[in-house]
Amino acid sequence: MPSASTGAPTAVGAAAPAPVTIAVPDSRMAPGGPGYRRMSFALFLAGVATFALLYSTQALLPLVSSDFGVSASEASWTVSAATGGLALFVLPMSALSERFGRRTLMTASLAVAVTVGLLVPFAPSIGALVVLRAVQGAALAGLPASATAYLAEEVRPKALITAIGLFVAGNSVGGMSGRIITGWVAQEWGWRVAVGTIGLIAVGCAVAFRMLLPAPRHFARGSLRPRVLARTVRDHLANPLLCRLYAIGALFMMVFGGVYTVIGYRLGEAPFSLPQGIVGSVFLVYLVGTVSASTAGRLAGRLGRRGSLYLAGATTTAGLLLSLAGSLVLVLLGLVLITAGFFAGHAVASSSVSHTAKTGRAQASALYQSAYYIGSSAGSTLGAVAFHAGGWAGTVAMGLFAVLGVVSITLFGSRAARTASRRAPAPAH
Repeated sequence: MPSASTGAPTAVGAAAPAPVTIAVPDSRMAPGGPGYRRMSFALFLAGVATFALLYSTQALLPLVSSDFGVSASEASWTVSAATGGLALFVLPMSALSERFGRRTLMTASLAVAVTVGLLVPFAPSIGALVVLRAVQGAALAGLPASATAYLAEEVRPKALITAIGLFVAGNSVGGMSGRIITGWVAQEWGWRVAVGTIGLIAVGCAVAFRMLLPAPRHFARGSLRPRVLARTVRDHLANPLLCRLYAIGALFMMVFGGVYTVIGYRLGEAPFSLPQGIVGSVFLVYLVGTVSASTAGRLAGRLGRRGSLYLAGATTTAGLLLSLAGSLVLVLLGLVLITAGFFAGHAVASSSVSHTAKTGRAQASALYQSAYYIGSSAGSTLGAVAFHAGGWAGTVAMGLFAVLGVVSITLFGSRAARTASRRAPAPAH
C-alpha cells in the first residue's frame, strides 16, 4: 500500500513509522514574556488596595472612640466587622469565581469595596460605620478567593511562586502603608479625612488593576454545583490535621489582631503619650514579618513543621511578655518578636494546608482563610475587651492564652503522629 504522505509503497511487514509529536508551546505567562509585568503589577495593586481598605480603621481606633464617645471594645468592631465579613464570604466567593471568572469577580469586588470606602468617612454613627465595614469586608473576599486561582491558570508553574509572592507583598505593603498614612493624615485632619484618603488611593489602585490585568486565556467556566462544594468542604473538615492547621492559624491571628488593635491606645496613653502619626508609624514593624515569613521555609526544613510552630509560639510569647515593660524600647522590641513569631507561624500553617490537601486545594485554602480572619475578628474584639477590663496586661493575657492553644494543638498533633507511626504495619522483608 502506498504511504499516505509520500505515495511510496510500504514493504509488507515493515514497522509503521512512529507518529510525529508536535510540541505545543506553553502560552501561559512567564517572567520576561508578554503581559507578565502588567499582570504582576496589577495584582500587586489589588493586594495594596485590599489590605489598605481592610485595616483602614485599625490605627485610628482611639480617634473613632473619641468622636463617637464609645469604648475601645465598641470601636474595635470597625475592624472585626470587616475581617469577619471577609471570613464569612471567602468560600462563597471562591465558588462564584468558578462560574463567572477570576478577573470579573476581582473587578466587581474591588468596585464595591472602593465605593463603600468612599462612604465610610460620612458614617453618622458607630453602628453605621460597623455596617459599612462589614459590607466592605464581604466585598473584599473576592480578591483572595480569585487571585491565586487566576495565577495558577495563567502563569507557568516555574514562575508561580514568584507571582504569588508579589501579590502577598502587595498585601503586606497595603496593610502597612494604609495604617501609616491614616496615622499621619488623621493627626492633622481627623480620622474621617484619613479613611477618605485611603478610599481615594484604593480607587486609583482599582482602576489601574482593571486596565493592566490581562484577559484570562486559560479559564474554564464551571458550574457552582453546591453539592460538590459541600462534599469537598465536609471532607476537609473531617480531616483532623487540616482542622488543627485551621485552628493554629486562627489562634495566631487572634494574638496579632488583638495586639495591633489595642496598641494605639497603649502608646497614646501615659507614660508614652505618642502623637497619632508616630503611633501609625509603629506598623513599620510589619517589615519584620515579611522577612520572617520568607525564611519560614528554610526554618521548617531544619526543624520540621511542628518544631517551627513551637519556635514561633515561643517567639510570640517572649514578645508578649516583653511588651509589658514600661520602656518604649522594650515595648517596640516586644512588637518585633510578636510580629516575627506570628508571620512565621502563619507561613508554616498556611503552606501545610496546601501540602496536606490532596484534592480541593482551593477550598482547603479558603477554609484556612476563613479561620484566619475569624481569628482576626475574635482577636480584635477580645483584645479590646481585655484591654478595657485589665489594661494592656489583659490583652497580653488573652494573647498568651491563644499561644497556649497553639502549643497544645501542636503537641497533640505530635503525639497523634507518633501513635500512628507505631500502629503502622512493619514493611515486609
